[in-house]
Amino acid sequence: MPAYKAPVEDMMFVLKDVLGAEQVFAEIPAYAEIDTDVVGTVLEEAGRFCAEILQPLNMSGDAEGCRLEDGVVRTPKGFAEAYAAFSDAGWGGLSASPDHGGQGLPRTVQILVDEMLSAANLSFGLFPGLTRGAYEAIEAHGDETLKALYLPKMIAGTWTGAMALTEGGAGSDLGLLKATAAPRGDGSYTVTGSKIFISSGDHDMAENVVHLVLARLPGAPAGTRGISLFLCPKFLPDPDGAPGARNAISVGALEHKMGIHAQPTCVMNYDGCQGWLVGEEHRGLAAMFTMMNAERLFVGVQGLGVADASYQTAATYARERLQGRATDGAGTAPIIAHPDVRRMLLSMLSFIEAGRALSLFTALEMDKEKFHPDPEVRRVSGGLVALLTPVIKAALTDFGFEAAVLGQQVLGGHGYIREWGQEQFVRDARIAMIYEGTNGIQAQDLVVRKLPLDGGRPVRMFLGLIRETVEQAEGVAEAAALRVAVAEALAHLEPVTARLIDGDLAGLDERNAAATDYLRLFALVAFGWLWLRMTLTVVTMGENADAHARRKIAVGRFFAGRVLPQAGALARQIGAGNAPLMALAAGDF
Repeated sequence: MPAYKAPVEDMMFVLKDVLGAEQVFAEIPAYAEIDTDVVGTVLEEAGRFCAEILQPLNMSGDAEGCRLEDGVVRTPKGFAEAYAAFSDAGWGGLSASPDHGGQGLPRTVQILVDEMLSAANLSFGLFPGLTRGAYEAIEAHGDETLKALYLPKMIAGTWTGAMALTEGGAGSDLGLLKATAAPRGDGSYTVTGSKIFISSGDHDMAENVVHLVLARLPGAPAGTRGISLFLCPKFLPDPDGAPGARNAISVGALEHKMGIHAQPTCVMNYDGCQGWLVGEEHRGLAAMFTMMNAERLFVGVQGLGVADASYQTAATYARERLQGRATDGAGTAPIIAHPDVRRMLLSMLSFIEAGRALSLFTALEMDKEKFHPDPEVRRVSGGLVALLTPVIKAALTDFGFEAAVLGQQVLGGHGYIREWGQEQFVRDARIAMIYEGTNGIQAQDLVVRKLPLDGGRPVRMFLGLIRETVEQAEGVAEAAALRVAVAEALAHLEPVTARLIDGDLAGLDERNAAATDYLRLFALVAFGWLWLRMTLTVVTMGENADAHARRKIAVGRFFAGRVLPQAGALARQIGAGNAPLMALAAGDF
């Protein structure tokens, strides 16, 4: 049966020993008093909550699902009680500003807790994750009245958040949306329209749901330049700030989905409801991107968390399941003795631990971008965060889904049976490759917008960090094979990057054709870089490195020999250009 234990030891190794988070926190006045002992305590408690409260609800929530009864969404048994316990313990305000009742911990800590939530119960984790994204959008763009009224309740968990973007005719292309908003004359607006695929759109776990809705004002320009953002609560606050009259918001239906059954994905109708402008008129998409960019990082970590949950189940099963002859002929062996099972487990592990390191590296840069006192540091970190956001979202969900499928395969026939949990991981992980912008769109964002950003400075800086680590590894025997593999992969990535920025692949059609392969190539090289950093850290620790740390060297070698060679093939695929993709006429498909 599936079980989950938060990988706090590995998280702390990466955070403290590999990335030197204590030094980063020391440079930021708001975090100067935070040390890794405090972080470790927080993570241990979060891991305990996820393992003891949330993970036991994962399979039952999936089997029961959400239901719509008399216009009200009912969540599965135990979810409301778990959410109350989650909120009472203060987990919803972990990284929120103390100005509104939050704990003010770094984004870096939040990312790790998000991974635990996703591993233990992805459907549940979306409720606080979306609330935090809505909170951040209101904090960044709302006026003081909205912030004072809504943010403390959202941080406390008594009110939750949802974002309403997609319509039946406007998915990835939000410039096509039809929802409207009209001034009421009292500072508020009448919002009318229908939205689909709205996660956490309604439920019975909190006393109010705060919707951030994209809509058009009268006379707004066409396309994305004419979109505004409106805050529309399910219940209109009364003069004391408590939920009052029901707003004209209703649930038209619940979507019947492949996975995340315990998460209500709603068709939402805004039938002339009352809302308030967030940010400037016609600048709603820019304001919403405050939430969307945070959610894209959160979605990437969802892929990572589900992969780790699948790995833990698969590894336990492989150690215990007896099938096949032992290599020495001495009876039946546990399947972990067989090379192909080890290939699958090591493929999962080599992604999970490198993906965790990449998400933490990015989170540290986010903390520096927002809070570092030096404006130049903030600028540089902002460029790296912009570059890595589409990579985190797409690569961690692509590889995360692949890992979940491998975990299912390790269990053989049992992986296909519901009671073992692996088929749920596969179903749940699949959505992360789609929502918050499909992974193909993330890849296009990377090559079309992020590579040329600031004249190519962020990507050149990131590739420079990789070269620096390769140079540091010279002469380190235990890192020799990995160093060569990373250097070779970087030698494929750098010229392709140059061609996409201002070379023969810089045309829009060529960039779009290269995008998905390029993002995977970029991610593999980034993973290799972090495996090299982890290996060098273990070597530096010497005799102080425990067995868990020393395992990194073996997994890094596996990644170097069995995964990173994909870089050469990806570079050749990119070099084939746009022509093979466009050779068939549309009618020939």
